[in-house]
Amino acid sequence: MSEKIRTFDVVIPYLKKSWVKLALGILVLLVVDALQLIMPMVIKGAIDGLTRPNFRSQELLQASIIIVLLALGMIIMRYLWRMLISANAYIIELNLRKKFYNHLMRLSQNYFNFSKIGDLMALATNDLNAVRMLLGMGLIAGVDIVFLATSSFLFMVYINFNLTMLAILPMVFIPFFMRFFGQKLHNRFKIVQDSFAKLSGMIQESISGVRIVKAFTQEQAEVEKMQCFSADFVNQNIKMAKISGFFHPLNGVVISMSMILIMVFGGRAVILGHISIGSYIAFFSYLGMLIWPMFAIGWIVDMYQRGTASLKRLNEIWASEPEITDNEHTDYSIREIKGKIEIKNLSYRYVGRKEDAINDFSPQKLGPELPLIFDQINLSLESGQTLAICGKTGVGKTTLIDLLCRVYEPDLGTIFVDGHILQRIPLKLLRESMVMVPQDIFLFSDTVANNIALGNPGASLQEIEKAAQAADIYTEILEFEKGFETMVGERGVTVSGGQKQRIAIARALLANPQILILDDALSAVDTKTEKAILNNLLDLRQAKTNIIIAHRISALSHADQIIVLNEGKISETGTHQELLAHGGLYSELYAKQKIQEKIEETNE
Repeated sequence: MSEKIRTFDVVIPYLKKSWVKLALGILVLLVVDALQLIMPMVIKGAIDGLTRPNFRSQELLQASIIIVLLALGMIIMRYLWRMLISANAYIIELNLRKKFYNHLMRLSQNYFNFSKIGDLMALATNDLNAVRMLLGMGLIAGVDIVFLATSSFLFMVYINFNLTMLAILPMVFIPFFMRFFGQKLHNRFKIVQDSFAKLSGMIQESISGVRIVKAFTQEQAEVEKMQCFSADFVNQNIKMAKISGFFHPLNGVVISMSMILIMVFGGRAVILGHISIGSYIAFFSYLGMLIWPMFAIGWIVDMYQRGTASLKRLNEIWASEPEITDNEHTDYSIREIKGKIEIKNLSYRYVGRKEDAINDFSPQKLGPELPLIFDQINLSLESGQTLAICGKTGVGKTTLIDLLCRVYEPDLGTIFVDGHILQRIPLKLLRESMVMVPQDIFLFSDTVANNIALGNPGASLQEIEKAAQAADIYTEILEFEKGFETMVGERGVTVSGGQKQRIAIARALLANPQILILDDALSAVDTKTEKAILNNLLDLRQAKTNIIIAHRISALSHADQIIVLNEGKISETGTHQELLAHGGLYSELYAKQKIQEKIEETNE
């Protein structure tokens, strides 16, 4: 983990960048407050003038015109400060959302293995919204509290010092209320956000898995689960509302006491002739202006506690650093990868993480060591060759590929590419030079063409079509309603499993990497289609390195080298014919698949 981030460290640069807008917005806001402070004095002069024998109606008309002009000025100025301060808060929110998303894209796979999607969704929505409110309306209320409260107080003192002291007497309790309820609101909002994260995650998971839900007729169970999470979210909000429900009315009681005191003692002062009616009305107006900041104190405390709680949650994400990055071993002079791969004495085991360790890899956060996946394995593959990997389920075929791609970090000096230690190759170059097509395909909610062109956005339609032909999906795409412009449903739900895999293979072929990896990426197509795709692949990529993981032996037969993983070791290596002649595990798997194919043919 990086050094702990202070609460406002992340937003300060954005505030500095927009200081001109903020300064101008605050200046306009102060002008509005000044105009608002002038108005009671105009009213005071007009009312007191009515008691003078020589008062003319023209003076009353002048006072009315001044009040109208002041009101118009306040309307215009209020529009301006909203555009300057509130709009700027939205821009800061936009920048924070970009920063948040960019940071997520930098984090390693392990971070997402230990994170919950619901938490990340809540951070990207509710928490950023709370920060925006703090930097927008929170800033406005803060300025009003300082300027309007101070100015109103001074005008009240100017009109009548004794009444002013009497008016503020009940307000001394407000700081105690703020201290007591502020921390409670902060803690409660954090709990509310956690509950919202759980609800968001549950809904996202339920909708993503709606096919499975319907297949097992579990709609009612999912509805009940959603109601349970929703009820918890509502209950947590109600608990927070109860705290606010005590806090704000208590402020209101204090303010009401001030108003009652002024009505009683101020009215008595008017009757006794100690102050004029105009002064009394002006004093009451300034008391009303003082009351708004007192109410705003409660509001801004609530907003501040929400905003800082959200910033702390966001800072936890920003403080997380990628586990796998370029480091002191990286050699930026390496500009190209040809595809030669060597593995020397590679051993690897997964390490557990404690529940609160999301992306913290310090020793105290590591869980117990798990059994070895690999134990001193060795392998050599020349550039331009095709390697096939097979073995029983769970032997580590995908893990080996993940180590090669640095999804997980192997020990230094155990994997070499083109003679370079893997960690010496810049990570961007490594990832650009390798494309992996996994068994579980992810398609974006976009057109078929854009999904294929993901790794090569500048590709022409002709290049996209050529890749689709090589992946044996071209004809089926043309049968779609809009061909290559057909929209694919979220996660590819509108196409079959076999079509998803072939679209993903077309995407990989269009990217044309130096090293192409198919991780059981043909499991959803029939044997005939699989053979056609592999033949196309080998023809197109004769000079480039290919790695194929498959359960069907037929997908491996044309490989230059086949390895069989078993119990953490490479138990067999050779060509298809050599391994069949060897009579080991590969031959056993091949024989079983042949028997299974005959049974399936008989059943047909």
